[in-house]
Amino acid sequence: MAADQVVSRSVVINAPPERVFEVLANPYEHANFDGSGSVRGQVHGPGRLALGTKFGMRMRVLLPYRIENEVVEFEPDRLIAWQHTGRHRWRYRLEPAEGGTLVTESFDWGTARSPKALELLGYPKRNAKSIEQTLARLKTLIEQRAG
Repeated sequence: MAADQVVSRSVVINAPPERVFEVLANPYEHANFDGSGSVRGQVHGPGRLALGTKFGMRMRVLLPYRIENEVVEFEPDRLIAWQHTGRHRWRYRLEPAEGGTLVTESFDWGTARSPKALELLGYPKRNAKSIEQTLARLKTLIEQRAG
């Protein structure tokens, strides 16, 4: 992963890594914490993701569409990443921290089929904002459930 082709943001969530990972590894939850506004719900796939798992999502960016994702990085309670046919990745890394779990979400376009096209279309900058919103929503979702 080329550091100059990854945008990341982090937040501490007041919950253990296992509880955070449980939400991230359940594709039925993704629309509940997506900060981009593009994830509309799961089309197909299991209730729990694992390495190599494929799952489809209903999406909307200008127009509705469906996308097929595959989990390409997986370490229970610590790391999960998926990609679709464009091969850029969305990654979540979890680390125990004072006050709960440090969650780092990354958009990695260094793995993409056409990283330059993503840059020209402004995806890294837009995704930085979406990541911030996603992490805020994820934090609220998990902490409210724990309370």
